[in-house]
Amino acid sequence: MPKDLTADFSASGVHSDKEASPETIIELAREVAEVSAMRTSAIGDITRRTKILALNAKIEAARAGIHGAGFGVVAAEVQTISSQIDMAASQMRDEIVGSANRLHQLGQGLVGSMRGQRLADLALNMIDIIDRNLYERSCDVRWWATDSAVVDALEQPGAATASHASQRLGVILKSYTVYLDIWVADAQGRVIASGRPGKYPVAGRSVANEKWFRDAMGTRDGTEFAVADVAPHEGLNHQPVATYATAIRAGGAENGRPLGVLGIFFDWSPQAGAVVGNVRLTEEERLEGRTKCLIVDSNFRVLAASDQRYLLIGRYPLTTGGRDMGYYTAEDGTMVAFALTPGYETYRGLGWYGLILQRPPEVEAAWNARHGQA
Repeated sequence: MPKDLTADFSASGVHSDKEASPETIIELAREVAEVSAMRTSAIGDITRRTKILALNAKIEAARAGIHGAGFGVVAAEVQTISSQIDMAASQMRDEIVGSANRLHQLGQGLVGSMRGQRLADLALNMIDIIDRNLYERSCDVRWWATDSAVVDALEQPGAATASHASQRLGVILKSYTVYLDIWVADAQGRVIASGRPGKYPVAGRSVANEKWFRDAMGTRDGTEFAVADVAPHEGLNHQPVATYATAIRAGGAENGRPLGVLGIFFDWSPQAGAVVGNVRLTEEERLEGRTKCLIVDSNFRVLAASDQRYLLIGRYPLTTGGRDMGYYTAEDGTMVAFALTPGYETYRGLGWYGLILQRPPEVEAAWNARHGQA
């Protein structure tokens, strides 16, 4: 049976501990700068007061004449030492505060880099889960196309064999609940059997002009398959499906003559929703709601999103810069992390991307104002 996509994803990913986060280091650098400035300022206050006392002592020593000469020497030395302490404190303040500020700036860059890489890794993990599950769909369609009931329905056309094929497809669907339906179409593109005829009465429907049918009929042997873009299908109550198809061949043989096509319709929305909705974000990221997870196709059309409003915008303006994986900061301050489908085993993928968006609070507020609260 197909794997549960939620379980696949929740077993992987990255989780960060807020107490040990890089942001903590940056905050400490800022505190070091502040404390250093405060302490050196306090030293400066003390030395200024000491200088005033030393000056007063010199004045009193001068009034005492010869009897205050020795005390005047001590007062002068105290004044000199105070000046040296003041200079050392000033230099220390400039050096420590300057270093702490540089550390703060470097830390901010490092945190941005670490966050971007972490989100890109999550995006790759997300699209990899999709790939692995779609690879299974490609295996399913090639396997089921060799089922004797399916082959017989085309080699021995008639009501009895079509009914038997439908029953067999219905049994498969009871176990493989990720599919909406499975269709058998003859070489002319006429559907002669399906797994859920009561729910989707498609018998006699023509699919001859549908791309997945034509591509499947054009496969060279039983190792090849066709796939259609995720889209609502009229014959399935306009529900979004990922369609996989392959030729049903004479005798169920790998190199047999194409007799028709087996099409399977993957129930896209709940399956993809389980993936984008279960990315291992931190608790803070989930509570803030500023982090969005998307799957887009090769034309950047949004196929799935943790925030359903993104399905309405059509395309996301992704800028990859020719990279398969990476991150960047958009003009509005949104951090965009992405990863191209890596494929899985013999499945090359469809050029889709996993995207993770992380918005500044003010940008998220503006988005909500334009599109309404989620």
